[in-house]
Amino acid sequence: MSGLVVVVLAVVAGLALAWALGASSTSPPLAPAVAVNAVPVMRAAVLVGVFASLGAVAQGGSVSATVGEDLVRGVELTPLASAVGLLTAAIFIAIGVVTGYPIPAAFATTGAVVGVGLGLGGDPAMGTYRQLATFWLLVPPLGVAISFTTAWILRHDAVPTEWAVSGLAGLVGVLLANVSLTVVPVPSGERPTLANAAAASIPLGPPLAGGGPPDLLTLVVSLALGGALFGGVYAMARESVDRAVRRFLLGLGALVSFSSGGSQIGLATGPVEPLTGGALPVSPTVVLLAGAVGLLAGALTGAPRILHAVAREYADLGSRRSIAALVSAFVITQTGILLGFPISLNNIIISSVIGSGLVAGTDGISARKIGFTAVAWVGALVSAFAVALGGYTLVSSALGA
Repeated sequence: MSGLVVVVLAVVAGLALAWALGASSTSPPLAPAVAVNAVPVMRAAVLVGVFASLGAVAQGGSVSATVGEDLVRGVELTPLASAVGLLTAAIFIAIGVVTGYPIPAAFATTGAVVGVGLGLGGDPAMGTYRQLATFWLLVPPLGVAISFTTAWILRHDAVPTEWAVSGLAGLVGVLLANVSLTVVPVPSGERPTLANAAAASIPLGPPLAGGGPPDLLTLVVSLALGGALFGGVYAMARESVDRAVRRFLLGLGALVSFSSGGSQIGLATGPVEPLTGGALPVSPTVVLLAGAVGLLAGALTGAPRILHAVAREYADLGSRRSIAALVSAFVITQTGILLGFPISLNNIIISSVIGSGLVAGTDGISARKIGFTAVAWVGALVSAFAVALGGYTLVSSALGA
């Protein structure tokens, strides 16, 4: 098998994984809006594709770099290793779709990349593994805590719904102003955020030491965006609370889809990125753009079915508890992107849904299914590692690579 064929196989496998992620992992955030009839299924699928692909381009670099470079020390992924790792991850995700127990793409891809990396003779990146394990273990309790607290506030009789929803919109605005967006131009040394970019564009006379905008001005810009969203949602709620809730739910779902694109795309492009500039004569940016196109294609062709199925589950949850789940998902996903950690959107969504559902009691919570899912996820991580390591060893031996 020629080197060119292997490179093409790795690229095709990456695009196939991007398609699968666009069809499945990026779709659930807009299901609540479909459940409350805020948007039709087909329009929701288009929104998923557009926002997820935009998120991939604007935020996908950090996770892609971690997956492609930081999981194994001392070696660089080869075209054959990338192809085996990506195909292994894609197979595990397909098994999850068939069995009805979604396999977290982050777990499967991480296990597969570590497997082929060690098969190449690399050394385990124990520091990275400890950080990932800590973050992954913190996701369920954080998701439950954030969504439970948010749902409790939204349902509490002492807090008028228009104030609660508007306040959450304001908080989301402040957070949105401070998420990392690589496409935003900022002064050297500043984190690329809307708040930093806006603050840097405001003339204040002589620059401060270091050349960056004052922290106070960044805070003011953040609060201004939060205040704008608060005011817009509150004005809408004064006319119709239900309409404001539906619109906020739709906007929040779009934001989480954007975030999921930024988080998930690195799983598909990370193993391909080490090939750029050598075996693959393109820049990492081109690989990221190709992955974004794959996400868009997956959303347009596969998301409608996922949206229709997941919306039935959210219909039972209700719009307010759905908002609570999505707020939690937005916060945790953006934290993972900031840290550059591959993260499972299924893990976040499920824990957030459980937390918001606990406000109404534990009757709808199946401990058995939760336990089975957790075991399946850990099993996917370990099994993907073993299959990728064994598969790469066999294939490379057969090809004499």
